[in-house]
Amino acid sequence: MKLNNLVIIGVAATTVASCAPSKKEYASYELYPVRTGSLAEMEYAPAATQFTLWSPTADEVRLMLYDAGEGGHAYETVAMSPAEDGTWTAKVEQNLKGKFYTFNVKINGKWLGDTPGINAQAVGVNGKRAAVIDMRETDPEDWAEDKRPPLASPADVIIYEVHHRDFSIDPSSGIRNKGKFLAMTETGTVNPDKLATGIDHLKELGVTHVHILPSYDYASVDESRLDENKYNWGYDPQNYNVPDGSYATDPYKPDVRIREFKQMVQALHKAGIRVVLDVVYNHTFNTAESNFERTVPGYFYRQAPDGGFADASACGNETASDRPMMRKYMVESVLHWINEYHIDGFRFDLMGIHDIETMNEIRKAATAVDPTIFIYGEGWAASAPQLAQDSLAMKANTYKMPGIAAFSDEMRDALRGPFNDNRQGAFLAGLPGGEESIKFGIVGAVRHPQVDNGKVNYSKAPWAEQPTQMISYVSCHDDMCLVDRLKSSIPGITPEELARLDKLAQTAVFTSQGVPFIYAGEEVMRDKKGVHNSYQSPDSVNAIDWKRKTEHADVFAYYKGLIQLRKHHPAFRLGDAGLVRKHLEFLPAEGGNVVAYRLKEHAGGDAWGDIYVVLNARKETAKVSVPEGKYTVVCKDGFISEKGLGTMYGPEISVPAQSALIFYK
Repeated sequence: MKLNNLVIIGVAATTVASCAPSKKEYASYELYPVRTGSLAEMEYAPAATQFTLWSPTADEVRLMLYDAGEGGHAYETVAMSPAEDGTWTAKVEQNLKGKFYTFNVKINGKWLGDTPGINAQAVGVNGKRAAVIDMRETDPEDWAEDKRPPLASPADVIIYEVHHRDFSIDPSSGIRNKGKFLAMTETGTVNPDKLATGIDHLKELGVTHVHILPSYDYASVDESRLDENKYNWGYDPQNYNVPDGSYATDPYKPDVRIREFKQMVQALHKAGIRVVLDVVYNHTFNTAESNFERTVPGYFYRQAPDGGFADASACGNETASDRPMMRKYMVESVLHWINEYHIDGFRFDLMGIHDIETMNEIRKAATAVDPTIFIYGEGWAASAPQLAQDSLAMKANTYKMPGIAAFSDEMRDALRGPFNDNRQGAFLAGLPGGEESIKFGIVGAVRHPQVDNGKVNYSKAPWAEQPTQMISYVSCHDDMCLVDRLKSSIPGITPEELARLDKLAQTAVFTSQGVPFIYAGEEVMRDKKGVHNSYQSPDSVNAIDWKRKTEHADVFAYYKGLIQLRKHHPAFRLGDAGLVRKHLEFLPAEGGNVVAYRLKEHAGGDAWGDIYVVLNARKETAKVSVPEGKYTVVCKDGFISEKGLGTMYGPEISVPAQSALIFYK
């Protein structure tokens, strides 16, 4: 989700007064008891299943047991008993495996309605009822042997953002399990010209991390009517701790979605690729009818001064990460995905709504399991949250969150133009003024003596302590993809110019000291027919057409070449702000629309001595002065070869129009 992207779901704000917690017991939310130990609500054993619900303001709580995940009535209702820390418990001494359950909470004489709880880890179709299963039976073969692919440093991360459906739904993908988790387990898939698609394509491209758009159980797609092909990105959470059924081959069987998600992770790990989960803890799809509100009314959401629900997400509510049980919930949820599903990283939607302390607690918990788990997010909100700015996980406060990265809209918009005007171009369109913001991105948003922060578009001070805290990108899912943006901002652009500028944009991304991030399909010149916000557009708009891999073979080869260049040359991923300041030096360039720099003195132990990168967005050749000597060219005119594309001599070199030049001494 993005700052201006306000229409994901249209949930009206509801006042809290209608079902406010009993103030007889707790004068404020800060006084609510915190549940100790795990937040598990269902603990299965063949002899008996233990149920525990945290609902400190409840007068009564009932547990309902069902034979099916939807339809029919409860075959048994069990009264739960009050216990410690505001919990309610019940023990059912039967073998409940295969059964379903919900809770119903009564407050001030009113039953709030059925909920699977806040922490369901298995659900029936559409997530309305939780399921009783043995989680170990969901493990695919050899799951215990599944290992994270090695990662020496966060500087080595290369992210590929993908939606399950986009990736595989087109007939040209050659994938059988179209739109499913299992699509990413299929090897040997090809397009009509026998070029690799699917997981083999990802291996060929060379990315290290696949960032999957929301894959927890979300509310906007009816899992019982998948023939309708209703599309959504999934930024509308329903059950945070269980995979969504629309990406499973059978949404009615609770174990299937869990097992298939694990099979996907396992297959990507075997391919040497880590998996990032997109998490949306900042709001829920429903408000008054949400699992949170039906369990502990008011507690999990922030309130506006008038007592109604605050709405920094522009989706009807904003969660209260600063309250102890919401903080605990988020930490445990992340750990559940790490431990149960072997997830390797997390991207936080509208991270700026969460407080800094919670994000640091999440980082600490993830580090305790594996320090290489990568965490990043959107350092903004849709509107001002109900907390002081200096306590929020906003981009400007990234330096207060070691080991957590944020997206750099400075570099993105300096390259292609502002988010809120698709027709407005920038550096790539030949408009001067974005050079300093691009330099800000090249150094990874850290302090650098040659970056004049007063001239940077959005941030007048560096916000990253380390370059690995900045995500370097030019487009992502909730915006025009790069091809559409170039067409929109440069009227009359030719196909040749489009390919040139596309390559130039990604050269800035992949040679940046930040962590590079690309949107799936950009490497084959994907378009989305000019749709800016395609969150519920049909497959005809969102699907990746894999025939484009044949049509744009040169662009794919260039992206692949950039990734190899970055992987083989540590100068492009120094990973340390001090090293960036020491080894990265910007070169003077006369006039606008040229950014030139060198990575000097075998930066990062690089085998190449001094490496030069020049980005020229002009429609004519640019001249740059360099020391006298002989240089080997490795990137020129839209082609990359580490073995060399020829030699050049100083003291003045020519950079072809609308292209990048990379050479070394």
